[in-house]
Amino acid sequence: MSAVFSIAIDGPSGAGKSSVARAVAKRLGAMYLDTGAMYRAIGLYMLKTGVPLDDAQAIAANCAGADVRVGYDAEGRQSVYLGDEDVSEAIRAAEVSLAASAVSTVPEVRARMVALQREIAKGHSVVMDGRDIGTKVLPDATLKIYLTASVDVRAWRRHLELAQKGMNEPYEKVREELIRRDELDTHRAASPLCRAEDAVEVDCSQMTLAQVEERIAALAREAMGAKA
Repeated sequence: MSAVFSIAIDGPSGAGKSSVARAVAKRLGAMYLDTGAMYRAIGLYMLKTGVPLDDAQAIAANCAGADVRVGYDAEGRQSVYLGDEDVSEAIRAAEVSLAASAVSTVPEVRARMVALQREIAKGHSVVMDGRDIGTKVLPDATLKIYLTASVDVRAWRRHLELAQKGMNEPYEKVREELIRRDELDTHRAASPLCRAEDAVEVDCSQMTLAQVEERIAALAREAMGAKA
């Protein structure tokens, strides 16, 4: 797949978008951009600086102070920075996830992140995941995917992910926070989570990562008009 292409993967929190997008990007030789991590970094900044998460005006006024940057190592793995600090692990905490949902409702934050995401992707074959990639960031993407799974499956996967990182959050708490985040993401005024009209829905509740990767790679090749 030598031509420049773009794949937008949207879906609810905990559906495995980042893992899937990373695997697909590697398989197809594209750059991977975890846009959700960028919003998490903004959320972490607000937590660190004590900005109230229920004060949209304060978030808007302070978002310019968050120096969010994205870097890649030799193997193409993404790291997220706040200034010079690598916050790639810190942004995965449960409270940061909720903070990300709060800041992502603020139009000024979204405008800044969308502009940055488009700038990063310019001229590259790219796989992006988030909640408004197919509808706002890359409306002309070569392929749009809406990746979803049941709330129970998503909560269990997130619970295991956090446990592997030493964050022993109870399953029920993780599930409740996912439900709360779904509510915030789907009902926010600025770029709510929704499936693009031309997106292919992939329910990965009963699929392995390898199976999802294969499915999306096949769809990408079909969209590119290339042979499987």
